[in-house]
Amino acid sequence: MKRDAKSKKKSRLRLLHQYYGYTGFYKFVGRSVRKAIIPILIIVGAIFAIDFYVLDLNQALVTFTETYSPTGILSVFFVSESLLGLVPPEIFIAWAGKSALPIFYLSLLALASYLGGIVSYFIGVGITKIPAVQKQIEVNLGKYIKNTRKWGGFLIIVGALLPIPYSLTSIAAGVIRFPFMSYLMFGLLRFVRFYLYALVIFEMV
Repeated sequence: MKRDAKSKKKSRLRLLHQYYGYTGFYKFVGRSVRKAIIPILIIVGAIFAIDFYVLDLNQALVTFTETYSPTGILSVFFVSESLLGLVPPEIFIAWAGKSALPIFYLSLLALASYLGGIVSYFIGVGITKIPAVQKQIEVNLGKYIKNTRKWGGFLIIVGALLPIPYSLTSIAAGVIRFPFMSYLMFGLLRFVRFYLYALVIFEMV
């Protein structure tokens, strides 16, 4: 019985692997990561250049944390993560690294990103109730909506972990009414991404 169960599980995984390969999931992820690597490298390069040529970045971040309240910074980040991820998270992670409680504020950033994704999900749900807006959104976000219909939870997992616009993925999930509880579960991987990024960025700042 156990052997049969294992065989069925392997067969199912093999079929899933074939499906994602056939439908272009792996190519999509590869292209998205390659596109995202360039902006990330630019941000990292800018951080080094600013620190080396312009000003003491460590001191600037310390001054920034002393000037602006954590509540205000977290609020700005939450709004950004709710509305298409307008500001790169790496900037805020660097801020957390120079705060009085780095891990605490990093966790709050991850939570703000997770909650921002939920807001984006419900923006997607709300869009479906306004036909004219839905039509326009489906034109602008057609790729994300189409891919979310094809790949569902795996695309949400990739959006949570990799530098793919998580807000856009969340809006697309809302548009297609992806099961909300499953969305919440997959979205928890957003915390993993922030902690992994912090391992690198905290060392830089």
